[in-house]
Amino acid sequence: MVAFPTANARAAVVSFDRRELSQILGVYGRMVASGEWRDYAIDMLKDRAVFSIFRRTSEMPLYRIVKDPKLARRQGAYQVVAAGGVVLKRGHELAAVLKVFDRNLRVAENG
Repeated sequence: MVAFPTANARAAVVSFDRRELSQILGVYGRMVASGEWRDYAIDMLKDRAVFSIFRRTSEMPLYRIVKDPKLARRQGAYQVVAAGGVVLKRGHELAAVLKVFDRNLRVAENG
């Protein structure tokens, strides 16, 4: 016999709230419209939430947008990580961290 998870067990997962998802999906939509991105995945783990962005479904993610509340007081809870594991931008505000994609969008539109 297996017991149902309690409310405390479910609350232990880190996730993006509606405002954060709206900001992320706004950038995602612009990049899909420009033909750069095709798919995404959301992982909600005990210690962090990850929004992974793919060019093709079968590949490794191009970028990961990570929310890690443990780093909120130090480097900032949000970071954008490239495919090789390089942290492109870190910060306390998600909107500021997502601006790293604005540069990529301008290059894609012009080039």
